[in-house]
Amino acid sequence: MNVEKLREDFWRDGYVMIGDFFGTELMERMDVMIRRHFGDDPEFLHEPEFLEQSKTDVIPWFPQNADLPEFDADAAAPFDEPESDEGLRELTQAILGAGWSQLYSMVMFSQKGTNGQAWHQDCPPENAAEYNLNRLVYTRDLSSETGGQVVVIPGSHRFGELPAGEPNENLPGQVVLSPRTGTLVLLHGHTWHRVLPITASVRFSTNYRACPAGTPDDVTDICVYRNMRYRFSNKTVIENRIENP
Repeated sequence: MNVEKLREDFWRDGYVMIGDFFGTELMERMDVMIRRHFGDDPEFLHEPEFLEQSKTDVIPWFPQNADLPEFDADAAAPFDEPESDEGLRELTQAILGAGWSQLYSMVMFSQKGTNGQAWHQDCPPENAAEYNLNRLVYTRDLSSETGGQVVVIPGSHRFGELPAGEPNENLPGQVVLSPRTGTLVLLHGHTWHRVLPITASVRFSTNYRACPAGTPDDVTDICVYRNMRYRFSNKTVIENRIENP
């Protein structure tokens, strides 16, 4: 692994994708636990108003959070391994610098036939020094046949606020990423990105979020969509960015 090259690519493009970063056996164990947790027909956790306005059909699970009533130590065990991987920690430090911290892990689950995720930034971009790093792990293949691929605008972590507009339209310069089993995607929280609709089976990824030293723990509390800004902690639209969203 050429850490310096990957660091340069990340800071140029706002993301980097590395195939076969994790082994198949670990991915299978994580995949089994995700499928066991969600079952066949999980309920959405977000309010219908948020789901409709955000165009984001995702159900989260925080497998390592021992404070949650559904915490299961056996289910959490496989998710500890990527977070402690020496290669991932080395690459994270190369990008974020000394003193970086882990935020939380989050599995994002989407059913077949749902929207995926509309264009968004994970945190407000006004302060370039305050951002999160998404470290996305994929336990199964995503392709044009399955849907659920990740779409990014290279370099947009430097562009400022995601422009207001239609939540899911194609944007000039977008790049479609098709991670396969064992792939790691590192994504800057200010990078403009979305997830395509899920057309076959179910779709999930595991996000090990981190941030540079001095960043507030709640850096991802406000998400910037093309039609609104939303605060997750109090489930509130704090800004409507277009008329009649």
